[in-house]
Amino acid sequence: MKLKWQMMNSKQKYALFSAGSLLFIFMILAAFTYIHPLSVQWDKAVAYTRASLHKYVPMTGEDVQNIRQMMTADPSTSRTIMWESVIPEEEALIEYRQVGQPQDAIETAKAKRKTFTDDGVSRYEYEVTLTGLSKNTEYQYRIGAGDKRSQWMPFKTAGIGDFTAIIFPDSQSANYKGWAELVKTAWAQNPQAAFFANMGDLVDNGEMASQWNAWFSATEDMNKVIPFAGVMGNHETYTLDWKVRPPKAYLNLFSFPSNGYKQYQNQFYSFDYNGVHFVALDTQAEEETNEPQLLTDEVAWLKKDLASTKMKWKVVLMHKDVFQYAFANQPGRDNSFSPIGKLFMPIFDEYKVDLVLSAHLHTYRRRGHVKNFKRDASGPSYILTGVAGDVRYVGLWADHPLDIKKSPYYNEANYLVLKKANDALIISAYRPDGTLFDSETITQGL
Repeated sequence: MKLKWQMMNSKQKYALFSAGSLLFIFMILAAFTYIHPLSVQWDKAVAYTRASLHKYVPMTGEDVQNIRQMMTADPSTSRTIMWESVIPEEEALIEYRQVGQPQDAIETAKAKRKTFTDDGVSRYEYEVTLTGLSKNTEYQYRIGAGDKRSQWMPFKTAGIGDFTAIIFPDSQSANYKGWAELVKTAWAQNPQAAFFANMGDLVDNGEMASQWNAWFSATEDMNKVIPFAGVMGNHETYTLDWKVRPPKAYLNLFSFPSNGYKQYQNQFYSFDYNGVHFVALDTQAEEETNEPQLLTDEVAWLKKDLASTKMKWKVVLMHKDVFQYAFANQPGRDNSFSPIGKLFMPIFDEYKVDLVLSAHLHTYRRRGHVKNFKRDASGPSYILTGVAGDVRYVGLWADHPLDIKKSPYYNEANYLVLKKANDALIISAYRPDGTLFDSETITQGL
């Protein structure tokens, strides 16, 4: 055999070596499939080997953009990832692996693709929900299509213990530069954040494609790393000529946990994070006239949802505010409670909600604990979160008798940070430069 090998020319040796290498890889794959549990398919073994041996082409901005992790009902064991491409991609997928595991221990999940057109722009949307993840575990993921792959990006599942979340009020803007700077500051100041929320009116005009692109551009660096929990606002329902329609873009651009109603999917939902039960409500019944049963169905769902949770803490996120504010310099309405407040506040009282965050009025007001429409330390704490975009209502609203604190920075944007820490919820408000201007600590058993 040694003599024969020496007598071979280089081409013959290369051919024999290549054939032997292929045979060796085939034997390894065959052995892997034989000894691995039957639930693991052959294509997974192939994926492991292909991923470790193949040199992929890097993805460009046209191949993958507007990457966003989405909140799931149980973020301790699942994660939804969405993205877009300029042209439709075949064989789109997510590859993911646990940090600390062998580099070739890669799982693969195929993406669902859909197309929708709005404002004359066709968007090719991809979505993957990863399930069966381990709690409180760091992972990496990358996006792929054919022989192209993105860079690896991180995500971490929920588990137990304390956490931080960033809360943004209305981000609707004429120019989204300020919004982008606010996001950048909030993310830099809170790199440990587990997720972020936006309290509705993400854009000024729900049909305008350029505004959605600006919103995604501002949030993508953060949203690649942590999931997004959205709240729908009334501006998501506006057309280019400022008429009301169903929020087509919002409902297609985001995928939130199921609420059991096909006709209301992505409009209201709930999720749990490390002992806190969050509820995101739809307060746009006035705009969504094509859904006459919306509030009736949502109320029934909310009662069942709050009654069934086993989480210690309950937090509600809603766009329109539960308080009604009088105008500062003109007649028209009195300080009272809004129709939305009169409907939902008794439910919050009954099911012992701890914290209610709202938006819509573009002003920061902390109202403290309220129950049965009056000051009561045993009721939920209510905070009107302010404004994160450049649409300001300076001096529009009068003070409400239940206001405890309002921002002295009337012409500034702000963001909030919610922390679960030391058996309390701490909600803090910050100026655009990261300076703290208000904070409240909420404990139970008052």
